[in-house]
Amino acid sequence: MSPPASPSAGSAAGGVSQVVATPAALALIAQIKAQHGALMFHQSGGCCDGSAPMCYPAGDLLTGEGDRLLGDIGGMPFYISTSQFEYWKHTQLIIDVVPGRGGMFSLEGASGQRFLTRSRLYDDAEWAALEAAGRV
Repeated sequence: MSPPASPSAGSAAGGVSQVVATPAALALIAQIKAQHGALMFHQSGGCCDGSAPMCYPAGDLLTGEGDRLLGDIGGMPFYISTSQFEYWKHTQLIIDVVPGRGGMFSLEGASGQRFLTRSRLYDDAEWAALEAAGRV
């Protein structure tokens, strides 16, 4: 696994980012953005594409009250459903890239790479900062 990169400004709550991206993921985001323009991400919760981070052209996926803006990666917003957030809220999501075919609705599908979500538990200080910021 590549080490996480620093997220874009504005995505950290209390100094703690809830979603970050590895250098490999940031490079793929830049490549996709060059082809498609502004992007958005949503952490999929199942069915067709499993539990994968999905990449869409900005605005192609309508978000609503059941979705939560977790932060941004590569300057692009990253959303997660409220139910998925409840399951993963104690972890920082680390978006990485591995060889393979992405989800059928995700823009990286034809690149030969796919986004993958890894995670790590927050330490006590990070959790306290997130609580203080009202982010969990």
